[in-house]
Amino acid sequence: MIERKFVAQKIKEFQIEEYITQSLENVGHSHTRMVKTPLGEKIVISASRPGLIVGRKGQNIKQLTKTLKKKFDLENPQIEISEVENPSLDAHIITEKIVDALEKFGAQKFKAIAHKIMTEVLRAGALGIEITISGKIPSSRAKTWRFYQGYLKKCGDIALSVGKADMQAQLKTGVVGVKVSIMPPDIQLPDAIEMRTEESVIENEKAKAESQSKTEEKKEEAKKEVKEKKPRKRKKKDEDKGTKDAE
Repeated sequence: MIERKFVAQKIKEFQIEEYITQSLENVGHSHTRMVKTPLGEKIVISASRPGLIVGRKGQNIKQLTKTLKKKFDLENPQIEISEVENPSLDAHIITEKIVDALEKFGAQKFKAIAHKIMTEVLRAGALGIEITISGKIPSSRAKTWRFYQGYLKKCGDIALSVGKADMQAQLKTGVVGVKVSIMPPDIQLPDAIEMRTEESVIENEKAKAESQSKTEEKKEEAKKEVKEKKPRKRKKKDEDKGTKDAE
């Protein structure tokens, strides 16, 4: 029974995220997560342009809360919008940009769009990017075009931290699929090796020696303080004994 509840909760979260991605277009929607609170359900929407989600005087966000409450039977939904710090490193936002550009300029300029997006992502600090466009581009026969630049991991545990997203563009020739994979700059690679010079090794040894000497000095100071405090207590005890004897 408990497992069924968890499964139902995850299905509900997926349906809410899917509905929000469909309803929020051209907003730079990244991802949505739902958090349970004592007051009700808290839905956090991450986007690059949060002002468009809120709308004038919060009209759009009010309408969205009403529809979510009715459609998904939520008790007290509270929507919170967080702005994405670097939209050029988010795979969902980049995929949405490519889809919007293809629907705006058509299938003839898909190569220019892909190369422009790749340069933008790499300038933002990404280690690598891969864009796959499949469909009837540019001819009437379906093809798959792959654009890649930089370094990208596709297997192992590091591949799980690579940002991935896929969307569909509705063109005159038909539906075109777009897949984007971005390798973030803050990822730690196991095969990354740093060569140390003799100067750096000597500096590290000096720093270690200084830290050890400081710790030893602190220990000695603490011991001295303990020794100084002990006789004071004894003196107080002797004075108390003297007063009692006098009485």
